[in-house]
Amino acid sequence: MSEGVDRGIRTYVLRAGRMTDSQRRALDSFWSRYGLEFDPAAKLDLPAAFGNSNPVVAEIGFGMGQATWRIAAEHPEVNYLGLEVHAPGVGRLIHDLESRGIGNVRIFRHDAVEVFERMIAPGSFAGLHIFYPDPWPKKRHRKRRLVREGLSGLLASRIAPGGYLYFVTDIEEYARWSLDVLSRTEGLRNRYELFAPRQEWRPQTKFESHASRDGRGLWELVFEKEPYSKNEESLR
Repeated sequence: MSEGVDRGIRTYVLRAGRMTDSQRRALDSFWSRYGLEFDPAAKLDLPAAFGNSNPVVAEIGFGMGQATWRIAAEHPEVNYLGLEVHAPGVGRLIHDLESRGIGNVRIFRHDAVEVFERMIAPGSFAGLHIFYPDPWPKKRHRKRRLVREGLSGLLASRIAPGGYLYFVTDIEEYARWSLDVLSRTEGLRNRYELFAPRQEWRPQTKFESHASRDGRGLWELVFEKEPYSKNEESLR
């Protein structure tokens, strides 16, 4: 287990969202093809889950999955593990994967922190994507942020040496908060001096186009994983 992770604090709130008929049909019909079940007693065998030994990139909180399937379609040589708790988004992504014949994505519909703690071995991922996480703007709620003290160490530990963490937000305060937290996280090194330029391979989603139209800025961070620290070696 990773130290400093308070399991009583969730990084999300389950919101009542309406599922469309197509999303529900996709979730009911094709979950067995794309979905993975949470099992706290078992480590996830990634090659078995994907049917190959290609590198795996995880994405926490993929929303409606529009960036997820586009990136996966453009990089068939990489496997993508999406983690999302909201059923409409899971159903939408499964619908898009099935209708487009994209086979290199698997999905957990479960709390990403619990999955990372219980089922993911250290050094499992070639990369980690965190796109537009909930900023929890009120001070009393910042303990719920996905990028925060204690939890950032768990996230970093699941990235393999030479891998990367890619964070994007349209909230400047959260961006600066995350820059500070990640800069002090053992094993991570900022690829850029401060914020990263926009990574052109990341597709623009509807959410991002709305943010741009509304005049909200965009802040990106790309951190690289250094060789294992002594603390991480003890977790292996």
